[in-house]
Amino acid sequence: MKAAIRQHALELGFDDCRVTTAEPPTHAGQFLEWLEAKRHGAMGWLEQNAAKRIDPQLVLDGALSVITLATSYDQADDAPAQPSHGVIARYARYADYHDALAQALAQLSERVQLLAGEGARSLWYVDTGPILERDLGQRAGLGFIGKHTNLISRRLGNWFFISEILTTAGLEPDAPERNHCGKCTSCIDACPTGAITAPFQLDARRCISYLTIELKGSIPEEYRLAIGNRIYGCDDCLDACPWNRFAGEGRLMAPHRRDDLDQADLVGLLALDDDGFRAKFRGTPMQRTKRRGVLRNVCVALGNVGDALAIPPLELAAADPEPLIAEHAQWALGQVRHRCGLG
Repeated sequence: MKAAIRQHALELGFDDCRVTTAEPPTHAGQFLEWLEAKRHGAMGWLEQNAAKRIDPQLVLDGALSVITLATSYDQADDAPAQPSHGVIARYARYADYHDALAQALAQLSERVQLLAGEGARSLWYVDTGPILERDLGQRAGLGFIGKHTNLISRRLGNWFFISEILTTAGLEPDAPERNHCGKCTSCIDACPTGAITAPFQLDARRCISYLTIELKGSIPEEYRLAIGNRIYGCDDCLDACPWNRFAGEGRLMAPHRRDDLDQADLVGLLALDDDGFRAKFRGTPMQRTKRRGVLRNVCVALGNVGDALAIPPLELAAADPEPLIAEHAQWALGQVRHRCGLG
């Protein structure tokens, strides 16, 4: 049965498929300690559903197995952005992966139901369920949790999405993966804000991905310079991982790639009104951050890399009816004027 599920997963385009039990995740205690230390920042939902994250039975009563799946989003021909352009995290240069993977996951879940027989139940998630998916992924042998706290596959690197099917069907678990980081600290050294405070320890409040995506309010000034020209997420710790030499773009995500997001024109983005923003980013992960969040980030990026040509659009943004945009535009104006010797 497990072999049939794995075969169907690969036929659907997933790059790997592994199985673990539905027992509590190995690092549940460390997760609770991380929450207690408030390192999750403003991501309150992590605390609200913490009980479910450490007990899969509260997610699906009677669950016996968790099928974990990897979907690569590597871009082998990825070229570095020009300094004057905005950088978007690699995963967001595709149509929203939640939608892109939904059909294949639903089809695989149906196959699990069919093979398991009458009475079996299953539940699938793409990065949205209240489960510790990286922990379960490591226990299933999908990869190992690296020092940057992301999952790394020896075959796929760390450029992949994780999704799961919880099921009441009893499947033989795969062997867990052991850590293969060795003495390497490339990811820690690469972090611009020191968010990886120690091996396997992340303070989300310092992470650029958190600051530009999850944080809904003002970005603390102490981190704005380190953000550079990143306008949505940060790949530095992922990009530094030497296991990426084995990575390759997966079949499932390739048709969903948005080449127009490889080089983001900062001044052009700053001119987007609500309708223009929706038209450009509809169907991508960036639409969830909304215009106010993305243009906040664009202002910070222009403050870091913009020249005198950025001053007029930033002056317009400083009068934006959205206070979050206006505040960051004012900061950016001060940065650009100082850099250009204009006071």
